[in-house]
Amino acid sequence: MAGTNPLAVMPSMGEDLTRVESELVQSVTTENPFLTEIAQHLISAGGKRVRPGFTIAAAATALATDSPASTAAVTGGVAVELVHLGSLYHDDVMDEAQMRRTVDSVNARWGNLKAILAGDFLLARASELAAGLGVEVAGLLAATIGTLCEGQLLELQHAFDPGRTEELYLRSISGKTASLLGAACRIGGIVAELPREHTKALTTFGHSYGMAFQVVDDVLDIVSNEEELGKPAGHDLEEGVYTLPVIRTLAGPRGAELAALLSRDIDPSTRDKAIEIVRESGGIDAAIASARAFADAGRAALAVLPASPGVTGLTAAADYLVDSVEAAAS
Repeated sequence: MAGTNPLAVMPSMGEDLTRVESELVQSVTTENPFLTEIAQHLISAGGKRVRPGFTIAAAATALATDSPASTAAVTGGVAVELVHLGSLYHDDVMDEAQMRRTVDSVNARWGNLKAILAGDFLLARASELAAGLGVEVAGLLAATIGTLCEGQLLELQHAFDPGRTEELYLRSISGKTASLLGAACRIGGIVAELPREHTKALTTFGHSYGMAFQVVDDVLDIVSNEEELGKPAGHDLEEGVYTLPVIRTLAGPRGAELAALLSRDIDPSTRDKAIEIVRESGGIDAAIASARAFADAGRAALAVLPASPGVTGLTAAADYLVDSVEAAAS
């Protein structure tokens, strides 16, 4: 999603994310220049680094005033981001994607085999960093990688399935997206040695935000253009991934009309017609309402924490997330 990083309300966040960027590059630098080039490809392409930002902000809820992040918080954030990047390498292979973040995908430039191996390498580096932060963080990250796989597989099981239910959709995004954002916040709480109640609240926030984040991303796939997305609009429809706006439309008055357009051989004009139906049917507004409900639940979870720059940053992120998609859809 385009726009300013809302975590910038924390004065030290810019410097902290610069440290994240440096450690990301360093963590995947090897004696093999070719592997280094592939592993750094999406790092160099940029990104808002939402997940490491959440780890740092979660750790900052232990502080009454703004301060630079601890080394452990930065390293935890890097580990989480490497898991995210590794999953993107694998996702692009499965989707046969040609672009990611406005640049060639790794599989498009170097082929599927190298992309898979590079993705595995990023996951291995993430696990190595997590191990250095202690058994609890290492176990959490390993479990989260497993949950990511489960969520992605559940999505693949129901590709090109107009009967995909909202429950199945929510289970899938809980695994493939929300689990990692929940883990990002939990790692911040662990390395900051927060009370368990506070760490649990941060985990709930991260997971709720992640649910909202994926719903918003799925809405943007329908309402945004290729320049804004960094990939072709309507890509989910082409891949047979029927997301919440589509599922809500299929359940409505124009459901049969939309279902008749969906197939493995959907062409651009048919895809655009399907998008038009979803936009006109209220599916977008219904999905945004769900995203807002998830974001509200995340903010409510933070109520047990004392005021801090970290809480301010996380709350701003939740507010910005849904406000931004409402603006894009208007």
